[in-house]
Amino acid sequence: MKPIKLKISTKTQNYSIIIGSNLGSNISKIIKENSIDFKKCLLIVDKNISKQFISKIKRSLYKKKIYVHLFKANEINKNFNSVNKILDILLNKNFSRQDCVISIGGGITGDISGFAASLYKRGLKFINIPTTLLSQVDSSIGGKTGVNTKYGKNLIGSFYQPDLVISDIQFLKTLPKREVICGYGEILKHSLIANKNFYKFLDKNSNKILKLSSPFIEKAIYESCKIKKNVVEKDEKEKDLRKILNFGHTFAHAYEASLGYSKKLNHGEAVILGMKSALSFSLKNNLLQKNDYNSIINHISKANLPSKMKKFFKIKDLNKILSFMVKDKKNNSDKINLVLLKKIGLPIINKEYKKDSLSVFLKNELRN
Repeated sequence: MKPIKLKISTKTQNYSIIIGSNLGSNISKIIKENSIDFKKCLLIVDKNISKQFISKIKRSLYKKKIYVHLFKANEINKNFNSVNKILDILLNKNFSRQDCVISIGGGITGDISGFAASLYKRGLKFINIPTTLLSQVDSSIGGKTGVNTKYGKNLIGSFYQPDLVISDIQFLKTLPKREVICGYGEILKHSLIANKNFYKFLDKNSNKILKLSSPFIEKAIYESCKIKKNVVEKDEKEKDLRKILNFGHTFAHAYEASLGYSKKLNHGEAVILGMKSALSFSLKNNLLQKNDYNSIINHISKANLPSKMKKFFKIKDLNKILSFMVKDKKNNSDKINLVLLKKIGLPIINKEYKKDSLSVFLKNELRN
Protein backbone atom coordinates (compact mmCIF):
# COMPACT_ATOMS: atom_id res chain seq x y z
CA MET A 1 0.00 0.00 0.00
CA LYS A 2 1.33 3.44 -0.95
CA PRO A 3 2.31 5.61 2.06
CA ILE A 4 -0.31 8.17 3.15
CA LYS A 5 0.79 11.72 3.86
CA LEU A 6 -1.04 14.03 6.24
CA LYS A 7 0.11 17.65 6.61
CA ILE A 8 -0.22 19.56 9.87
CA SER A 9 0.04 23.36 10.05
CA THR A 10 0.26 25.10 13.42
CA LYS A 11 1.38 28.61 14.35
CA THR A 12 4.81 27.31 15.37
CA GLN A 13 5.45 24.52 12.86
CA ASN A 14 4.35 22.86 9.61
CA TYR A 15 5.12 19.15 9.35
CA SER A 16 3.99 15.90 7.75
CA ILE A 17 2.87 12.56 9.12
CA ILE A 18 3.83 9.67 6.84
CA ILE A 19 1.80 6.48 7.36
CA GLY A 20 2.93 3.31 5.58
CA SER A 21 4.64 -0.06 5.80
CA ASN A 22 8.38 -0.95 5.75
CA LEU A 23 9.48 2.70 5.85
CA GLY A 24 12.66 2.04 7.88
CA SER A 25 15.05 1.59 4.98
CA ASN A 26 13.69 4.74 3.29
CA ILE A 27 14.10 7.08 6.27
CA SER A 28 16.82 9.14 4.57
CA LYS A 29 14.72 9.57 1.43
CA ILE A 30 11.61 10.54 3.44
CA ILE A 31 13.61 13.09 5.44
CA LYS A 32 15.05 14.59 2.24
CA GLU A 33 11.60 14.73 0.57
CA ASN A 34 10.38 16.72 3.57
CA SER A 35 13.26 19.22 3.29
CA ILE A 36 14.90 18.37 6.62
CA ASP A 37 18.67 18.67 6.68
CA PHE A 38 21.16 17.95 9.47
CA LYS A 39 24.72 16.65 9.91
CA LYS A 40 24.43 14.94 13.28
CA CYS A 41 21.59 12.99 14.87
CA LEU A 42 20.93 11.30 18.18
CA LEU A 43 18.69 8.23 17.94
CA ILE A 44 16.80 7.81 21.22
CA VAL A 45 15.65 4.21 21.05
CA ASP A 46 13.29 2.18 23.21
CA LYS A 47 15.30 -0.88 24.32
CA ASN A 48 12.51 -3.15 23.06
CA ILE A 49 13.04 -2.11 19.42
CA SER A 50 14.80 -4.79 17.39
CA LYS A 51 18.46 -4.27 16.50
CA GLN A 52 17.56 -5.22 12.95
CA PHE A 53 15.29 -2.20 12.55
CA ILE A 54 17.83 0.17 14.13
CA SER A 55 20.46 -1.17 11.69
CA LYS A 56 18.07 -0.38 8.80
CA ILE A 57 17.70 3.21 9.96
CA LYS A 58 21.45 3.62 10.54
CA ARG A 59 22.19 2.26 7.06
CA SER A 60 19.67 4.67 5.57
CA LEU A 61 21.28 7.60 7.43
CA TYR A 62 24.86 6.53 6.60
CA LYS A 63 25.81 10.01 5.38
CA LYS A 64 25.06 11.48 8.81
CA LYS A 65 27.05 11.32 12.05
CA ILE A 66 24.88 9.01 14.20
CA TYR A 67 24.80 8.54 17.98
CA VAL A 68 22.48 6.07 19.72
CA HIS A 69 21.01 6.31 23.22
CA LEU A 70 19.03 3.30 24.47
CA PHE A 71 16.13 4.13 26.78
CA LYS A 72 14.13 1.79 29.01
CA ALA A 73 10.67 3.17 28.31
CA ASN A 74 8.25 3.09 31.23
CA GLU A 75 6.29 5.65 33.21
CA ILE A 76 8.76 5.45 36.11
CA ASN A 77 11.65 6.48 33.81
CA LYS A 78 9.65 9.34 32.30
CA ASN A 79 11.48 11.81 34.53
CA PHE A 80 14.03 14.62 34.66
CA ASN A 81 16.90 12.18 35.15
CA SER A 82 16.20 10.57 31.76
CA VAL A 83 15.97 14.00 30.09
CA ASN A 84 19.28 15.07 31.67
CA LYS A 85 21.03 11.99 30.26
CA ILE A 86 19.92 13.00 26.76
CA LEU A 87 20.93 16.63 27.26
CA ASP A 88 24.33 15.49 28.51
CA ILE A 89 24.96 13.54 25.28
CA LEU A 90 23.88 16.50 23.13
CA LEU A 91 26.16 18.84 25.06
CA ASN A 92 29.08 16.41 25.10
CA LYS A 93 28.86 15.83 21.33
CA ASN A 94 28.35 19.57 20.73
CA PHE A 95 25.09 19.30 18.79
CA SER A 96 23.99 22.52 17.10
CA ARG A 97 20.42 23.76 16.76
CA GLN A 98 20.53 22.56 13.14
CA ASP A 99 21.18 18.97 14.24
CA CYS A 100 18.47 16.44 15.07
CA VAL A 101 17.01 14.21 17.76
CA ILE A 102 15.16 11.16 16.39
CA SER A 103 12.82 9.28 18.73
CA ILE A 104 12.19 5.60 17.97
CA GLY A 105 9.66 4.10 20.37
CA GLY A 106 6.26 4.60 21.91
CA GLY A 107 4.70 7.63 23.53
CA ILE A 108 6.99 7.69 26.56
CA THR A 109 10.12 7.71 24.37
CA GLY A 110 8.58 10.41 22.17
CA ASP A 111 7.61 12.58 25.16
CA ILE A 112 11.07 12.36 26.72
CA SER A 113 12.86 12.95 23.38
CA GLY A 114 10.64 15.87 22.42
CA PHE A 115 11.04 17.50 25.82
CA ALA A 116 14.85 17.19 25.65
CA ALA A 117 14.80 18.56 22.08
CA SER A 118 12.73 21.56 23.21
CA LEU A 119 15.18 22.36 26.03
CA TYR A 120 18.52 21.92 24.24
CA LYS A 121 19.73 25.36 23.07
CA ARG A 122 16.00 26.30 23.22
CA GLY A 123 15.15 23.84 20.49
CA LEU A 124 16.77 21.63 17.85
CA LYS A 125 15.26 19.50 15.08
CA PHE A 126 13.05 16.64 16.18
CA ILE A 127 11.78 13.63 14.20
CA ASN A 128 9.37 11.19 15.79
CA ILE A 129 9.15 7.56 14.66
CA PRO A 130 6.32 6.16 16.84
CA THR A 131 6.36 2.38 17.13
CA THR A 132 3.14 1.64 19.04
CA LEU A 133 -0.44 2.07 17.88
CA LEU A 134 -1.07 4.40 20.82
CA SER A 135 1.77 6.74 19.85
CA GLN A 136 0.98 6.59 16.12
CA VAL A 137 -2.60 7.81 16.63
CA ASP A 138 -2.09 10.14 19.58
CA SER A 139 1.10 11.27 21.33
CA SER A 140 3.24 11.72 18.20
CA ILE A 141 0.82 14.40 16.93
CA GLY A 142 0.37 17.82 18.44
CA GLY A 143 3.64 18.59 20.19
CA LYS A 144 2.89 17.73 23.82
CA THR A 145 6.07 16.66 25.63
CA GLY A 146 6.78 16.19 29.30
CA VAL A 147 7.78 14.18 32.35
CA ASN A 148 6.03 12.70 35.38
CA THR A 149 6.71 13.71 38.98
CA LYS A 150 5.55 12.43 42.37
CA TYR A 151 2.73 14.99 42.12
CA GLY A 152 1.23 13.49 38.98
CA LYS A 153 1.54 12.71 35.27
CA ASN A 154 2.85 15.17 32.66
CA LEU A 155 2.72 18.14 35.04
CA ILE A 156 6.05 19.46 33.71
CA GLY A 157 6.62 19.78 29.98
CA SER A 158 6.38 21.92 26.88
CA PHE A 159 4.54 22.25 23.59
CA TYR A 160 7.14 21.40 20.94
CA GLN A 161 6.01 20.28 17.49
CA PRO A 162 8.13 17.71 15.61
CA ASP A 163 9.63 18.40 12.19
CA LEU A 164 8.36 15.06 10.89
CA VAL A 165 6.42 11.99 12.06
CA ILE A 166 7.01 8.62 10.38
CA SER A 167 4.46 5.93 11.34
CA ASP A 168 5.52 2.50 10.13
CA ILE A 169 2.67 -0.05 10.33
CA GLN A 170 5.27 -2.84 10.31
CA PHE A 171 6.11 -2.11 13.94
CA LEU A 172 2.57 -2.91 15.05
CA LYS A 173 2.92 -6.56 14.04
CA THR A 174 5.44 -7.07 16.85
CA LEU A 175 3.12 -5.65 19.54
CA PRO A 176 1.37 -7.81 22.12
CA LYS A 177 -2.44 -7.74 21.94
CA ARG A 178 -2.57 -5.62 25.10
CA GLU A 179 -0.62 -2.82 23.39
CA VAL A 180 -2.90 -2.89 20.34
CA ILE A 181 -5.92 -2.54 22.63
CA CYS A 182 -4.26 0.48 24.27
CA GLY A 183 -3.93 2.24 20.93
CA TYR A 184 -7.46 1.31 19.97
CA GLY A 185 -8.68 3.13 23.07
CA GLU A 186 -7.37 6.45 21.71
CA ILE A 187 -8.80 5.72 18.25
CA LEU A 188 -12.19 5.14 19.87
CA LYS A 189 -11.81 8.36 21.88
CA HIS A 190 -11.20 10.39 18.71
CA SER A 191 -14.33 8.99 17.09
CA LEU A 192 -16.47 9.73 20.18
CA ILE A 193 -15.41 13.38 20.41
CA ALA A 194 -15.47 14.27 16.74
CA ASN A 195 -16.95 11.93 14.17
CA LYS A 196 -20.01 9.68 14.47
CA ASN A 197 -19.41 8.14 11.01
CA PHE A 198 -15.92 7.12 12.09
CA TYR A 199 -17.42 5.62 15.25
CA LYS A 200 -19.81 3.58 13.07
CA PHE A 201 -16.83 2.37 11.01
CA LEU A 202 -15.08 1.27 14.22
CA ASP A 203 -18.22 -0.39 15.54
CA LYS A 204 -18.48 -2.41 12.33
CA ASN A 205 -14.77 -3.23 11.94
CA SER A 206 -13.23 -3.26 15.44
CA ASN A 207 -12.29 -6.94 15.17
CA LYS A 208 -10.40 -6.40 11.88
CA ILE A 209 -8.66 -3.29 13.25
CA LEU A 210 -7.57 -5.08 16.43
CA LYS A 211 -6.17 -7.87 14.23
CA LEU A 212 -4.24 -5.19 12.27
CA SER A 213 -5.90 -6.24 9.01
CA SER A 214 -5.22 -4.06 5.97
CA PRO A 215 -6.67 -1.63 4.85
CA PHE A 216 -8.78 -1.29 8.03
CA ILE A 217 -5.85 -0.51 10.35
CA GLU A 218 -4.43 2.12 7.95
CA LYS A 219 -7.84 3.81 7.66
CA ALA A 220 -8.29 3.79 11.46
CA ILE A 221 -4.86 5.38 11.98
CA TYR A 222 -5.38 7.96 9.22
CA GLU A 223 -8.87 9.00 10.38
CA SER A 224 -7.71 9.19 13.98
CA CYS A 225 -4.70 11.34 13.06
CA LYS A 226 -6.95 13.56 10.93
CA ILE A 227 -9.22 14.27 13.89
CA LYS A 228 -6.29 15.19 16.12
CA LYS A 229 -4.75 17.30 13.31
CA ASN A 230 -7.96 19.34 12.95
CA VAL A 231 -8.09 20.01 16.68
CA VAL A 232 -4.40 20.86 17.10
CA GLU A 233 -4.38 23.23 14.11
CA LYS A 234 -7.23 25.24 15.67
CA ASP A 235 -5.87 25.20 19.23
CA GLU A 236 -2.18 24.32 19.49
CA LYS A 237 -1.69 25.29 23.16
CA GLU A 238 -4.89 23.77 24.62
CA LYS A 239 -6.59 27.09 25.39
CA ASP A 240 -10.05 25.91 24.40
CA LEU A 241 -11.01 23.30 21.74
CA ARG A 242 -7.99 21.03 22.29
CA LYS A 243 -9.36 20.23 25.74
CA ILE A 244 -11.75 17.79 24.06
CA LEU A 245 -8.76 15.47 23.49
CA ASN A 246 -8.70 15.00 27.27
CA PHE A 247 -11.98 13.09 27.22
CA GLY A 248 -11.60 10.38 29.89
CA HIS A 249 -8.10 11.54 30.78
CA THR A 250 -8.80 13.27 34.12
CA PHE A 251 -10.00 9.93 35.44
CA ALA A 252 -7.32 8.00 33.51
CA HIS A 253 -4.31 9.96 34.79
CA ALA A 254 -5.57 9.65 38.37
CA TYR A 255 -6.01 5.88 37.94
CA GLU A 256 -2.46 5.53 36.61
CA ALA A 257 -0.90 7.71 39.31
CA SER A 258 -2.85 5.92 42.09
CA LEU A 259 -1.25 2.63 41.01
CA GLY A 260 2.20 4.24 40.83
CA TYR A 261 2.29 3.83 37.02
CA SER A 262 2.57 0.06 37.48
CA LYS A 263 2.27 -2.53 34.71
CA LYS A 264 -1.07 -3.53 36.21
CA LEU A 265 -2.70 -0.68 34.26
CA ASN A 266 -0.95 1.02 31.35
CA HIS A 267 -1.88 4.37 29.80
CA GLY A 268 -4.15 3.13 27.01
CA GLU A 269 -6.05 0.84 29.36
CA ALA A 270 -6.41 3.72 31.85
CA VAL A 271 -7.84 5.92 29.07
CA ILE A 272 -10.45 3.26 28.19
CA LEU A 273 -11.33 2.94 31.88
CA GLY A 274 -11.39 6.75 32.17
CA MET A 275 -13.72 7.09 29.17
CA LYS A 276 -16.06 4.51 30.70
CA SER A 277 -16.11 6.61 33.90
CA ALA A 278 -16.69 9.84 31.92
CA LEU A 279 -19.54 8.20 29.98
CA SER A 280 -21.20 6.94 33.17
CA PHE A 281 -20.76 10.36 34.81
CA SER A 282 -22.22 12.07 31.71
CA LEU A 283 -25.25 9.76 31.86
CA LYS A 284 -25.66 10.25 35.63
CA ASN A 285 -25.70 14.03 35.12
CA ASN A 286 -28.31 13.84 32.34
CA LEU A 287 -25.89 15.02 29.66
CA LEU A 288 -25.60 11.87 27.54
CA GLN A 289 -28.50 10.12 25.86
CA LYS A 290 -29.13 6.55 27.03
CA ASN A 291 -29.06 5.07 23.51
CA ASP A 292 -25.60 6.55 22.78
CA TYR A 293 -24.34 5.38 26.17
CA ASN A 294 -25.60 1.84 25.55
CA SER A 295 -24.08 1.76 22.06
CA ILE A 296 -20.62 2.77 23.34
CA ILE A 297 -20.72 0.42 26.34
CA ASN A 298 -21.73 -2.45 24.03
CA HIS A 299 -18.85 -1.53 21.70
CA ILE A 300 -16.36 -1.58 24.60
CA SER A 301 -17.71 -4.97 25.69
CA LYS A 302 -17.75 -6.42 22.15
CA ALA A 303 -14.12 -5.38 21.60
CA ASN A 304 -13.11 -6.86 24.97
CA LEU A 305 -11.69 -3.56 26.21
CA PRO A 306 -11.02 -3.12 29.96
CA SER A 307 -14.04 -1.52 31.64
CA LYS A 308 -14.33 -2.69 35.26
CA MET A 309 -12.83 -0.35 37.87
CA LYS A 310 -13.07 -2.93 40.63
CA LYS A 311 -10.61 -5.13 38.74
CA PHE A 312 -7.94 -2.52 39.53
CA PHE A 313 -9.17 -0.63 42.62
CA LYS A 314 -10.87 -1.03 45.98
CA ILE A 315 -12.90 1.47 48.03
CA LYS A 316 -9.78 2.20 50.11
CA ASP A 317 -8.10 3.63 46.95
CA LEU A 318 -10.79 6.30 46.56
CA ASN A 319 -9.08 9.16 48.43
CA LYS A 320 -5.84 8.59 46.54
CA ILE A 321 -7.67 8.72 43.17
CA LEU A 322 -9.50 11.92 44.17
CA SER A 323 -6.29 13.59 45.38
CA PHE A 324 -4.74 13.10 41.93
CA MET A 325 -7.90 14.33 40.21
CA VAL A 326 -7.77 17.53 42.29
CA LYS A 327 -4.13 18.11 41.17
CA ASP A 328 -4.96 17.65 37.48
CA LYS A 329 -3.43 20.40 35.31
CA LYS A 330 -6.80 21.25 33.70
CA ASN A 331 -8.23 22.48 37.00
CA ASN A 332 -8.49 26.25 37.58
CA SER A 333 -10.14 26.11 41.01
CA ASP A 334 -10.72 23.70 43.88
CA LYS A 335 -13.27 21.93 41.66
CA ILE A 336 -12.42 19.12 39.23
CA ASN A 337 -12.61 20.02 35.53
CA LEU A 338 -14.00 17.25 33.31
CA VAL A 339 -14.54 16.69 29.60
CA LEU A 340 -17.87 14.91 29.18
CA LEU A 341 -20.07 13.73 26.30
CA LYS A 342 -23.48 15.00 25.17
CA LYS A 343 -23.73 12.62 22.22
CA ILE A 344 -21.37 10.75 19.92
CA GLY A 345 -19.35 13.45 18.14
CA LEU A 346 -20.29 16.21 20.61
CA PRO A 347 -18.13 16.58 23.75
CA ILE A 348 -18.58 19.21 26.48
CA ILE A 349 -15.57 20.97 28.01
CA ASN A 350 -15.02 22.96 31.21
CA LYS A 351 -17.60 21.15 33.33
CA GLU A 352 -16.55 21.57 36.95
CA TYR A 353 -17.64 19.38 39.85
CA LYS A 354 -16.95 19.33 43.56
CA LYS A 355 -14.73 16.62 44.94
CA ASP A 356 -17.65 15.28 47.03
CA SER A 357 -19.85 14.57 44.00
CA LEU A 358 -16.97 12.70 42.32
CA SER A 359 -16.42 10.76 45.54
CA VAL A 360 -20.03 9.53 45.61
CA PHE A 361 -19.88 8.65 41.90
CA LEU A 362 -16.61 6.71 42.13
CA LYS A 363 -17.81 4.84 45.22
CA ASN A 364 -20.78 3.59 43.20
CA GLU A 365 -18.52 2.70 40.26
CA LEU A 366 -16.32 0.62 42.54
CA ARG A 367 -19.34 -1.26 43.85
CA ASN A 368 -20.72 -2.16 40.39
